[in-house]
Amino acid sequence: QLQLVESGGGLVQPGGSLRLSCVASGFSLDEYAIIWFRQAPGQERERASCISKRPDSTYYADSVKGRFTGSRDNARNTAYLQMNNLKPEDTAVYYCRADRIGFATYWGKGTQVTVSS
Repeated sequence: QLQLVESGGGLVQPGGSLRLSCVASGFSLDEYAIIWFRQAPGQERERASCISKRPDSTYYADSVKGRFTGSRDNARNTAYLQMNNLKPEDTAVYYCRADRIGFATYWGKGTQVTVSS
């Protein structure tokens, strides 16, 4: 079965950290760009981070720049989003998506991140 599964979300206090994982099964993640999206209640889905096939090419939304770091471990078929200095406004469901030109796009089902004291 071709799928992405996110994990690592949870409840954290402001200033805390979480590391999200996105595990691919049924296909090799190393041929895909990985995009992390997030969606807060009542808001549109926002692209937070993008990691290209080449791991030195990344994108971060201004709202997360300097606090979030995307990475990938192709040997484990897994992508990560390290989130530091979390703020209440980071509260959202976080999704990963795998993109490859000319091939199907895969979405995970999301993991909830709640930042609250």
